[in-house]
Amino acid sequence: MIVPCIDLQDGKVVQLVQGKEKALEGEAPLVMLERFSGFPEIQVIDLDAAMGRGANDSIVELLAGRARCRVGGGVRSPERALALVGQGAAQVIVGTAAFTRDGINASLLGSIAAAIGKERILIALDSKYGKIVVKGWQESTELTAVEVLQQLEPYCGGFLCTYVDKEGMLAGTDLDWFQQLRDGTTLPITAAGGITTIDDIKALMAMNIHSAVGMAIYTGRLDLNELRQML
Repeated sequence: MIVPCIDLQDGKVVQLVQGKEKALEGEAPLVMLERFSGFPEIQVIDLDAAMGRGANDSIVELLAGRARCRVGGGVRSPERALALVGQGAAQVIVGTAAFTRDGINASLLGSIAAAIGKERILIALDSKYGKIVVKGWQESTELTAVEVLQQLEPYCGGFLCTYVDKEGMLAGTDLDWFQQLRDGTTLPITAAGGITTIDDIKALMAMNIHSAVGMAIYTGRLDLNELRQML
């Protein structure tokens, strides 16, 4: 599966480099959604909610009412997860809140899974310099993605794994890292971070890994019609 990404900041569609510098703005959210028609699922990340600077709830609800969307950003409680499901999210992405500095946050994950069902949860494993990073990729934990996969399986229906070192840089991704992750779990994995070419996507498909694609689409490096032919 190929999953186009819509990242929201201040009511606009944006693309960031490594979660920091805004590289570009896309068209209006509904225009982008129309451009992504035909794809089975869209990934929507509310960057403002993720950073604790408000939320774009009305836009999320607008998008999730028109397409199947997995939604993330600021999911720190069962109530927030339930709210996103209420807005139409097919799946909810849990990132920072899934972890403590030296382990997984099993109690919170258990309560979110009880609230919305584990099959609706995607846990975000964002890796930079080999360690899981949290809080908008600004803080590092002592954990590696590979070592926590099996601990997290009871609380989710799959994983969103971002190779932050390459995020937004259009320089390819780390296929060896994704192969290690694939070897570590039978649950669905979506890869993100640096996916730039059709060959990247084909290599991930060969591993039975989905691709979440943002910057390469927005800059025209990947052609949407060509991607649709791969669905």
